[in-house]
Amino acid sequence: MSVNPLIYKMLQKNIIAELQNQVGIENLIFEAEALRTYQQDGLSGYSGEPSGVALPGNEDEVIAILKICNKFNLAVVTRGSGTGLSGGAIPKKGALVLSTSRLNKIISIDPKKRIAKVQPGVRNLSVSDAANPHGLFYAPDPSSQIACSIGGNVAENSGGVHCLKYGLTLHNVMRIRAVTIEGEIFEAGSEAFDTPGYDLMALLIGSEGMLAVVTEISLRLIPKPIFAQVILASFDDIKKASQAVAGIIASGITPAGLEMMDQPMVAAVEDFVHAGYDLDAKAILLCESDGTPEEVEEEVINLKEILFNYGATELRVSENEKERDVFWSGRKNAFPASGRISPDYYCIDGTIPRRRLGDMLLFINELEKKYKLRCLNVFHAGDGNLHPLILFDSSKPNQFDETEKFGEEILLKCIEFGGTITGEHGVGLEKLGAMCKQFSNIERETFFLIKEAFDSKYLLNPGKVVPSLTRCAEKGRMHIHKGNLSFPHLPRF
Repeated sequence: MSVNPLIYKMLQKNIIAELQNQVGIENLIFEAEALRTYQQDGLSGYSGEPSGVALPGNEDEVIAILKICNKFNLAVVTRGSGTGLSGGAIPKKGALVLSTSRLNKIISIDPKKRIAKVQPGVRNLSVSDAANPHGLFYAPDPSSQIACSIGGNVAENSGGVHCLKYGLTLHNVMRIRAVTIEGEIFEAGSEAFDTPGYDLMALLIGSEGMLAVVTEISLRLIPKPIFAQVILASFDDIKKASQAVAGIIASGITPAGLEMMDQPMVAAVEDFVHAGYDLDAKAILLCESDGTPEEVEEEVINLKEILFNYGATELRVSENEKERDVFWSGRKNAFPASGRISPDYYCIDGTIPRRRLGDMLLFINELEKKYKLRCLNVFHAGDGNLHPLILFDSSKPNQFDETEKFGEEILLKCIEFGGTITGEHGVGLEKLGAMCKQFSNIERETFFLIKEAFDSKYLLNPGKVVPSLTRCAEKGRMHIHKGNLSFPHLPRF
């Protein structure tokens, strides 16, 4: 619930004055030109118009900002680095953006406890850089790790190429300190192995800033593997590659990373980074093993046998750390490589059972013909997480609309295959429509009850993640089966 525009005009001076008193005018942005930076996040097809931006430098200032927003019923959207791909940081018109960019301190690295205590604005890669002298690293490694913030990772429950073995953000966060819209501090989780009471930390991770503003995170650090090798496997058939993924997992082996790229994506990244990928392959797999040299040697032998049994036409094993980095460089640069060959691209995020990866690729091929748009595919194959990149040109009339329809068909197919509409990019604005298909009206009502328990005024990141029952009806998702109207109690407009 945001302020009525007429009331807001009357209150604006008071709001600005109170914010200035708390954080200083130098840490506030109200100029129209400067605000354009904050109108979008990584989902560039959507935008919003914030009334201003506040850049707190400590927790006390976060508390003060939230109390002011609560007092004036002003919506507030927390923003990290703005690299999210679902529109989670796009502000509702008139909302205040709370940027965590100045909350960027690594508070401590405890090598004995293997814990890093950080503020939300710390870059993902900075944590591993700080832990490296102690022989430790932070496992979740999204492709944007050079820029994305830990706070954003927490908001979206980010993963990365190594999440199969080491888990998502959820599995690598031990404790969260956060502030409610009323300015009250609370903590979830602990630095111990167990925490009494309800698991509020699991509720906060992936909540996309709708419940509270995170001010401090304790991260689990992991010893760096002594040795690692990557197998680069080529396949002449997409379904064979998909079956190989399922076969690896079924064997009991848990690779450190297991990624798939289709032929068009391989061509795009090879032209960009020159990693030595097989351009004739219909699909390639990147399969990493890590541990002691002895463990890796044995695992690589077993993996090569499995991959050959499932039809791999060529196998290459990295011979040194430099070659390992080169193999991974193509996967890590899939997004910028796609940006080189198309004016725009639209990244989809969904998850399906591993055995359906080949079926999904064939389905996407049919959608390419239907919509007359190209799609490059890169998957976190080990956990069935899809990242199709639909190429389009926003300057052409209606092409973005067609792209959205293309993407929505992929998401609905994920549901049909027994998967979910998001793996690690969140829901934000992008997937509100698909949420109407993923969850029942009772489930969505339950989500709103949780929201109200934390934020009864709906001021924190309003209009995101959970669509109202009315919105599901308004968006045209009214399936009439045999003359029976779904949700007959809903008002129609």
